[in-house]
Amino acid sequence: MNQSESQENVPLAEDQQPSEINQPDSQPSNADSNDKTLKQSPEERSQAAHLSKDGLSLPAKVPGYIIIRSLGEGSYGSVWLAQEENTGKYVAIKFYTYRRGLDWSLLNREVEKLAELYTSRHIISLQGVGWNSDPPYYMMEYLENGSLSSFLDSGPLPVSEAVRIAKTVLLALVHAHGRGILHCDLKPANILLDANFEPRLCDFGQSRLSDEQSPSLGTLFYMAPEQADLQAIPDSRWDVYALGALFYHMLCGKAPYRTPENELSIRNLDSLEAKLEAYRDLIRNAPRPSEHRKVSGVDRRLVDIVDRCLETDPKKRFPNAQAVLTNLLQREQHRARRPLIALGVIGPLLLIIGLIPVAGAAVNQMVNKIRENLTERALKSDSISASLLSQNVARELQDRQDQLLDFSDKTFLRKMMEQKDYPKLFEYVEQEKELVDDKRSELNREKDTSWFLTNDKGKQIWRNPAGPTIGQNFSYRDYFHGQGKEYKKGEAPDSIKPITKPYICQVFKSEATNQWMVAVAVPIWDLQNDKVLGVLARTTHLDQLLTAYDESIRGDSENSGDRKIALIDNRDGKVLAHPRMTANNLRKLSREEVDRLALKEKHFDQLQSFKLAQEKNQTGPLSAMISDYHDPVEAVLSTDDEDNVWLAAFSPIGMTGWTAVVQERRSMTLRPVTEMRSWLIQYGLIVLATSCLLVFTVWYFVMRVLTERRAWDWARQQSEKRTDQGSTSSSSWPNHHRE
Repeated sequence: MNQSESQENVPLAEDQQPSEINQPDSQPSNADSNDKTLKQSPEERSQAAHLSKDGLSLPAKVPGYIIIRSLGEGSYGSVWLAQEENTGKYVAIKFYTYRRGLDWSLLNREVEKLAELYTSRHIISLQGVGWNSDPPYYMMEYLENGSLSSFLDSGPLPVSEAVRIAKTVLLALVHAHGRGILHCDLKPANILLDANFEPRLCDFGQSRLSDEQSPSLGTLFYMAPEQADLQAIPDSRWDVYALGALFYHMLCGKAPYRTPENELSIRNLDSLEAKLEAYRDLIRNAPRPSEHRKVSGVDRRLVDIVDRCLETDPKKRFPNAQAVLTNLLQREQHRARRPLIALGVIGPLLLIIGLIPVAGAAVNQMVNKIRENLTERALKSDSISASLLSQNVARELQDRQDQLLDFSDKTFLRKMMEQKDYPKLFEYVEQEKELVDDKRSELNREKDTSWFLTNDKGKQIWRNPAGPTIGQNFSYRDYFHGQGKEYKKGEAPDSIKPITKPYICQVFKSEATNQWMVAVAVPIWDLQNDKVLGVLARTTHLDQLLTAYDESIRGDSENSGDRKIALIDNRDGKVLAHPRMTANNLRKLSREEVDRLALKEKHFDQLQSFKLAQEKNQTGPLSAMISDYHDPVEAVLSTDDEDNVWLAAFSPIGMTGWTAVVQERRSMTLRPVTEMRSWLIQYGLIVLATSCLLVFTVWYFVMRVLTERRAWDWARQQSEKRTDQGSTSSSSWPNHHRE
């Protein structure tokens, strides 16, 4: 019950007749000061003045109670605050002081509803009835915080507070509907707030029984459009519409469709029927209210509930208050489950996502470790191969040199040279060379490119295979004089002397193929006169020194281009021999381009540093290792520079000034790491997808169980409701209190 000082908040039970209609939250007396109240007609102002004149006079005394003050007045009576003398408890007493012919019927209607609903703590409680008083009255509990209407004057409520009040009002309506009672005039002024701001539903003056046929006009902008008809039959969906209007008012600060223009257009009409028809047309034809959709904190489910309550077609509206309450509770359950869902779904996903960097770091660390191990193992293997290669090349040169020494020591050769009996000499040398070639063929070893013989002045007197160089002077060549350099052709000094001991000359470039070559030369001595009669030499392309070892070093490599051997000049880093430095490839390059086939500066510096450290420590031949070697020949002859990264080991070859290189493509060496990384990523993604699927599957069944449980609860509630309605309809209404 509203116990505020303002008369606007007094919930008087008004048994409206066809000539009357409640205006939106309108009250007598000081209603003109409230811009929410419709403008009164002259007759209404006269009646309000009359009521105000007698407003302060006490209607009657109530035995055992002290009347303190008036709480408000309305069309059918006044409400007073009283205190019980024995207990000091405050109550509100409603006197039916006007329209005395209707006092008993109005009092009976409202009291019988309150008496029937006394068990609900959400409905104002009846304290007593004065049937024999003049005027008659009934007493209600006193609620000091007044009506909800006074709080809405200052603006809309927070969404959570509006939902709380709406849910409590729905509980009251469900209780009333379960007793077969329809309120028919639900509005903010008929909702009172106790000391804890808990709402109570009051003013059942317009209420009807569910089986009554008499109409009941509610309050404008809270009344369902079909209710605004003098022939309307009471329906529970009237209260559903009013609840939606109340909910909308609490969220937006005003009732739906309520504007000054709409109020004025209805007020200016003359008859009640015209006003009702105008109201129905307004509700059914105006755009649907949508301001509640813009309120912060209003979710989709709440919008749907309000919209369905405000449906102009009653068939589309919720059928009763229980259905609205069920949907509102389901919304609360859904919102309550959202943190749980977030914890159960997003939590594991966040955990999985959080583990991704950890797993990625672990995978990268493992991959890097395996890459390092594979690189180290491959370089060690290459180092051993480079060391074996350097030894084999040195041994190959030494074998050639030993064969020449044995040949040069033969007496017949010296005798032919001394006598200059060239036909016999040439025939003899040809036979010896053929024997050497046959022996090398039996051993599957490469033959020499050429053999030749010069006299003590450097003139070439024999060559196999024969060529135009016979008769030319080669004293400028390093293999003749052994000075470690070559003079320009024809510019050797006159004092030049032939070598006096076996010698492996500096590499030189072939005139025909632009390939690097080397000559192994030995002197032919005149032992009696202790002088050199001539120089016997054999030449070979440097790549021929590597041919015998190329297949064995490549091993099981799938691609012959993924593992290579080469020779490097220690002096300037030039590439002397390489599998791709063959005659077919080098014909595409000029002599100047061949000269530019050299190590990068940083790699050459690494080799020099390694050589200096080796000399300083006086260690034996060791191999240098480089994990990012760039092959100079591949850089020139290949277009794929990105794949020109190799693991390479370098080993010096005796006293030749050369370095043997064994290299393998790094991408092929580390391919198992790449494949393993790809495999780990694929299986990681599979595990991630499986984990996500498992989480969603579990939550699907959890939500399904919860949904089935809600459906079972709803069915049980409907069964209980039908049982309550059946018991209500079979019972007779108590009216003994009239006597």
